[in-house]
Parts: sequence; structure tokens; C-alpha cells
Amino acid sequence: MLEGRPSRTAERVALERAAHQMLDSPIVLVDPLAIRMLSPGRAAGLQARPRRHDRSPISKPTRALVVVRSRMAEDEIARAAARGPAQYLLLGAGFDTFGYRHPHANVRVFEVDHPATQRLKRERLAAARIATPAGITFVPCDFARDRLPEALNAAGFDHAIPVVFAWLGVVMYLERGDVTETLRFIASVQAPASLIFDYALPPRDFPWLIRMLYRGALKRLERLGEPWRSFLEPGPLRDELRDLGFVEIEDLGADDINRRFLAHRSDGLKAPAISRIAIARRPSLSRARLD
Repeated sequence: MLEGRPSRTAERVALERAAHQMLDSPIVLVDPLAIRMLSPGRAAGLQARPRRHDRSPISKPTRALVVVRSRMAEDEIARAAARGPAQYLLLGAGFDTFGYRHPHANVRVFEVDHPATQRLKRERLAAARIATPAGITFVPCDFARDRLPEALNAAGFDHAIPVVFAWLGVVMYLERGDVTETLRFIASVQAPASLIFDYALPPRDFPWLIRMLYRGALKRLERLGEPWRSFLEPGPLRDELRDLGFVEIEDLGADDINRRFLAHRSDGLKAPAISRIAIARRPSLSRARLD
């Protein structure tokens, strides 16, 4: 993203979450606050003519990915909360609203994001008169420059309490070395940990026509100042996660996502072929060593 400017892709994600509440049935992710996190102009345009939102052919696939990955992360933290106190870390929180609508009194939420995006979010929360609960901690962090462990430790992150990391729509924007460093940190947390993240497949993996359309989309992102930098392959990624100590790994492609979350729909909401969603789980480090 451009220096000092909020993320434009975070805006797009917020728009798709809001559009999902109006355009799709059944709802995959219930998010009544999404529309209130948009700029007044975007919110008014969506409310006045919601069907115009889907003029772009990439709108529905993008929306499918956005709502399914958030649904998976929120299901994961709900399971953790049912077992006891838990922490939910949104790495690249954008305009996510989980912390302002969830029912789990024993969950502490850490919203980690670029300072510019975080400032705009707080302005919109104030304008929408959405109070920030005591259980939310804002953690300003530029993933490409700042060290995540130091930022979280300064914010009061507890390495002994079970944690769910939601790393949604971020990996593809980072250099591969930064991705590896973040995975290593998550794997180093003492408590039981789960990680949900999505990633992009390399353009070379696709037939010619899809590859050309894919590269065109990547060029548009680059012109926006938010280029994709990392593309991952399922096999090597699974090996890397296992080497780091994750013992339970799910890696869902488009067919898996559609079958599990988007089956038997009449609205045409389907996941894009270029993206996958992974969940990796690990027991506490002390238990892992005993095993």
C-alpha cells in the first residue's frame, strides 16, 4: 500500500461484506455492521442500487472468498471460546467488525493493521457511533517494516492463553520472507494456536485464458499501489506448516469451499479458482514436545 494511505483493498473487502448482506441468500456471514463501516458515498450507492455492484465479473468470486474465510475464522474462535478464555488476533484487520458484534465474553480481540488503515477505521467507528468494547486492543503494525512479536507484546498479548490467528487477505501482499517470519512467530506461541489464512496460487498454474485474466488483475493491483508479492503452492506450504509444528492442516481449494459452504445456491456465489484457504492447528508447545 502507498505510504501514509489506508488500504484500498481493505475498502473493497468491507464493501463485499456489506453487499453480501443485501445480495446473497442464504447468508454465509451475518454482519449487520458491515454497511456502517463504509464511507458515506459507498454506503449510499450500495443501498440505492445494490444490484449494480455485481457488474464486474470478479465481484461474486471475490465476495465468496471474503465471506467464507471470515466465516471459517469466526467458527474457529467460537470453538476456542467454548473451551475457555481465548484470544483472537486479526492480522490485517481492515474494517472487520467481529470485535463489535461477537457474543463471547471470554474472548480478547487484537486488531493488528497498518496505522493509516487503523486510523480511518477508528474514525468510521466514531462516525457510526459504534462503541469499542473493552475487550478490543488496537495494534498498529506495518507487516513489511515492523516486528509483529514486539508489537503484540507491547499490546499485552498473552502467550499462555489459547489463540486464533485470522490472517485474511494479507499473505499475497507480503514478500515471501515476511510470510515465513510471521508463520514462525505464530508457531512459536506457547499456548494452543490455530491459524486461518488465504493465499494465491501462481498464475503459471492455470490455462492460458485464465492466466491472462489473472495477470491483468495483478497489473491493476500494482497500479493501485498494492501489488501481490507472494504466490504459494499447496504441497510445499503443507510441508512448511508441518515442519513448524502444526499437526492438523486443512487446505481448501475452490471446489472444497463451494462444496462445504456454497452448495445448492441459486445466486451464483462461488469461490475463485486462484485462491485457497488454509487452517493450521497446533497444541500447546509443552504438549507437542510430550507427543
